[in-house]
Amino acid sequence: MSLPDRISVGVLILYALMQIPLHFGLRVPLESFATFLSFVAVVYLIVRLIPWVRRQLLWRLRNRLIVAYVFMAVVPVALLLSMVGLAFYLLELQIGAHLLRDDLQTHYDVIAADTAAIAAALGREPGLKPDTPVSPASAAVEDPVLSRPSVASVIAAAQTKWPELRAYVNHGQQLVHAAKGSQFAGMAEFRNQLWYASAVSLPIPQGHTTVLVVAPITSDTLNSLPSKLGPIQLTLLEPAAHGSANEPTIEFNSNRELVPAANWFDPRITGGATLEAERADLGADTVERPVFVQFSFRASSVNSDLLTSVGYLAPTLVDILFVAGLVFLLLEAAALATGVVLTRTITRSIGDLYEGTLHVRRGDFSHRVRVLKRDQLGALAESFNEMTGSITELIEEQRQRQRLEHEVAIAREVQQQLFPHSVPSLPGLDLSAICRPARVVSGDYYDFVPLGRARVGIALADISGKGIFAALLMASLQAALRSTAVIDTDRGAADVVTRLNQHLFKNTSDDRYATLFYAVYDAAGKTLTYTNAGHLAPVFASEGCTRSLDQGGTVIGLFEDAQYSECTIEVKPGSLLVAFSDGLTEPESVYGEEYGIERLKAEILRQRSLAADRLTANLISGVEQWAGTAEQADDMTVIVARMT
Repeated sequence: MSLPDRISVGVLILYALMQIPLHFGLRVPLESFATFLSFVAVVYLIVRLIPWVRRQLLWRLRNRLIVAYVFMAVVPVALLLSMVGLAFYLLELQIGAHLLRDDLQTHYDVIAADTAAIAAALGREPGLKPDTPVSPASAAVEDPVLSRPSVASVIAAAQTKWPELRAYVNHGQQLVHAAKGSQFAGMAEFRNQLWYASAVSLPIPQGHTTVLVVAPITSDTLNSLPSKLGPIQLTLLEPAAHGSANEPTIEFNSNRELVPAANWFDPRITGGATLEAERADLGADTVERPVFVQFSFRASSVNSDLLTSVGYLAPTLVDILFVAGLVFLLLEAAALATGVVLTRTITRSIGDLYEGTLHVRRGDFSHRVRVLKRDQLGALAESFNEMTGSITELIEEQRQRQRLEHEVAIAREVQQQLFPHSVPSLPGLDLSAICRPARVVSGDYYDFVPLGRARVGIALADISGKGIFAALLMASLQAALRSTAVIDTDRGAADVVTRLNQHLFKNTSDDRYATLFYAVYDAAGKTLTYTNAGHLAPVFASEGCTRSLDQGGTVIGLFEDAQYSECTIEVKPGSLLVAFSDGLTEPESVYGEEYGIERLKAEILRQRSLAADRLTANLISGVEQWAGTAEQADDMTVIVARMT
């Protein structure tokens, strides 16, 4: 919670504590201000809680889908039903107001007929006076002519229907004026009371006289309305422009009872309308006063009259409407149920996938997600299962690769042990060798074998293949070479190579072989005796010239009865022997041109004065620069022997 959150909670706590003394009738200072602050705090906390509630509620996909379905389906239906309900209410309100006006118009017609009869009786009587201006403050006094027997009998006949009916002469001119000279019949306000009123202008020899007939609007007259409306209330309103604050509000309430509901779908409808009441006691200055009418009724009681025009089809139409509404309701319920089922199907699949990811996160790749249906979600579940299966295979492959790399590392370590760790020391002999494997384990092998105080064997071999198989073959070759050469140091180079050939042929498969160059340097006799068994011919440089040492025979390990010869060279001071593998001559430049033996010979002659270790490093570096990349296609091995 942030600082504003704590302040808001504190304000609400203080407001709650303030309610304790207020409950016992005690006054609390700044009560209104505290109420305002608590309202602001509530609004603030609601705004702050909305994101949290949204995150908690909508985290699950099922809740999101339900909310989406509510907004896409339920909300539009609810709005449509609300619109239908509002339209139904407005229609029923219009029907109720129309019935009310029709009922009042019936009374207006009755009092208009009575007014016409009274005016006709007065027209036959002599002595009528024309209209004279009437003061608004003057009282309404009955004219003596109304007491004459012929007129009184007509009034008495009208009072059988309207007990409180009254007739006036020389009143109601403003009503006739409002009716544009014709007979007025309607509602009027006369002497601060609402009346059913009718006024007519009666021509006489001296001019015109106006006859006004009124009957008070009472609860009894409202109860006598013939329609099926329930309780009715009339309230006389006073416009602000003409009203007086001292005038009381005139109100009538009927005792009409609302009919019982016909069924569950028969609501009570309460509405209102406005009518106009003309003022009958203000002389010629006519002012309309609004009358607010509030009424209640049952929808079934007024709608039954609307269908009378279709005769016997009315019940059938009502049943059809009811069945249609029921069908629509069932369809909406079915749509809701379908949406819920689809939502559960989707969320169940998503839940299974989420559970599967938890298993994967724990390292359990054997878990499989259920494939419920052959749809897109089912395809997603199958893809997840295939992914976990692939991950399992990749992990197993990675383990095997790591195991192989571990074995190769061991093989490299073993191979490093096979190479000579020190160079034999002989008077007048400077030896150096470098082996750069193309992979972790090299297929090239070189060795220096001491053969007494003045003699040393120099061997360079290129094993067929690469990797761990070549390393194993190299170990076998190294063991055989040392055992053969050391046991009998007087053996010639050709004899040693012949024995190595027989050893490899008997102890390896048919596709395994090696090229070998083996030479014996005799420091005392100043000679170099060698046998080349299919290896690239080493370069012997002496007195500014080079020669290739290619005497010997074929590769070892392929033919059991292969014959090998040897050659002895007289070594002069300053002679140089350079033996190498094909990885030193075969690299290509960016233009596809091989380095080649001739270029190697030229480099040897150019740098023949250098020490053996320096010359070895320069030859490797020159080949790498020629290739233009550090990546090797084959192993590079160089042996340099300077004989001084």
